[in-house]
Amino acid sequence: MPTTLAGGRAARRQTMRRIRPRRSPVVPLLLAVWAGAAGVLWLWWRGTPAISDDAGRIMGAGRITGLLAGYLMALVVLQMARVPALERRVGSDRVARWHAMTGRYTLCLVLAHIFLIMWGYALRSGRGLGGLAAQTADSVNELPDLGKAAAGAGLLLLIGLLSAGPVRRRLPYDLWYHVHLLTYAAVFLTFWHQLSTGNDFAVEPLAKTVWYALYGSVTWLVLWYRVLTPLRLNLRHRMRVEAVIEETPGIVSVLIGGRRLHRMGAEAGQFLRWRFLAPGMRFSSHPYSLSAAPRPGLLRITVKAIGDHSARLRELTPGTRVWAEGPYGALTARRRSRGKVLLVAGGVGITPMRALFETLPGASGDLTLLYRANSTHDLALWDELAAIADARGARLMYAVNGPDGVRPDISAESLARKIPDVDRHDVFLCGPPGFARSVYEALRGAGVPARRIHHESFAM
Repeated sequence: MPTTLAGGRAARRQTMRRIRPRRSPVVPLLLAVWAGAAGVLWLWWRGTPAISDDAGRIMGAGRITGLLAGYLMALVVLQMARVPALERRVGSDRVARWHAMTGRYTLCLVLAHIFLIMWGYALRSGRGLGGLAAQTADSVNELPDLGKAAAGAGLLLLIGLLSAGPVRRRLPYDLWYHVHLLTYAAVFLTFWHQLSTGNDFAVEPLAKTVWYALYGSVTWLVLWYRVLTPLRLNLRHRMRVEAVIEETPGIVSVLIGGRRLHRMGAEAGQFLRWRFLAPGMRFSSHPYSLSAAPRPGLLRITVKAIGDHSARLRELTPGTRVWAEGPYGALTARRRSRGKVLLVAGGVGITPMRALFETLPGASGDLTLLYRANSTHDLALWDELAAIADARGARLMYAVNGPDGVRPDISAESLARKIPDVDRHDVFLCGPPGFARSVYEALRGAGVPARRIHHESFAM
């Protein structure tokens, strides 16, 4: 029996929020990152003497790749820290892509650093390139903290290999997630040799202080936002499963009760990472979007069974304790810049769109929701969407496959025909990656500027 949540007082307050588009912080952040990289280059240049032989040039290249790798490692961890300023202003999907890209660059620099430094040592000792393996073994055994650094580099290589697209897609999510957490151990193991064997820090005490400050700040952010903040949130709100309700075949809603849940700072369009303390699920943490605006004592997620974890949600029993982290995501009303809004949902992507449909400010006729599904039986939460549309004077449309399986036409021409002023709308988009790409292209073809198409994707 599907559940229906009527609009609550908190949802109505959210609806009355004024439209205040914010400037993107991306450019200032990138400038700060490049300024840090420039500082690393300056440190290397300042500490590099005149070089007259091949070994010196190779070791100089090894030093700069090592310094840049150390700098990027701090950024990799920062991007894992779930800092609200990044998660809500930049967007969780963009931060995740930055993390993946920075991780690839870091691994390449680490491997280049190891090869170049060991090659330079081999030339200095008269062994040449052929003695690289022996030189590496001797260095690991003799130089301070290099054994730990080698273990850390091995962990980074393992994480990089498991994060490669073809491998990542074949791994269970929980396995990949927990292996990925080894990044913290890898960074810890590689940190110490940077200071004990790095000439740049030995001759420049201020640089060592700055390096300690960089890594210390990042460590504190991780502890605060990944450990202490979730602990405070869960002790304060004490969440438990209230009910599990089947919405359509394969899609269930989980109602989660707790204390003062509307004060946890969650907004329509956001998601949390959920851990259900039930047998077989205690060590699994998965991101699911809110499918309704937060109520004072109730949150709701709506999930399609597409994996082991999501399939087991239907087995949850009332009273099961819930551990959550978040809220995360920037697909909120804060992104809105125009009076009119088009919401486009594909499949279970309806969950954040349903919450936004309920709460986005707008007069009668300002809001339109387009819902794509395989059939009318797959239109989860349809009764709620219809009730919201009637109450708000909004437009509700669906696009399903025909009786012969023919997919509906969602093109620039069809969008412009059904919504003549679509180019004057803000568009919020959520759905599977292929669907999102095709709709994005259709919207651009219909004249919607890219800056007004708001989408978060976690396909990596």
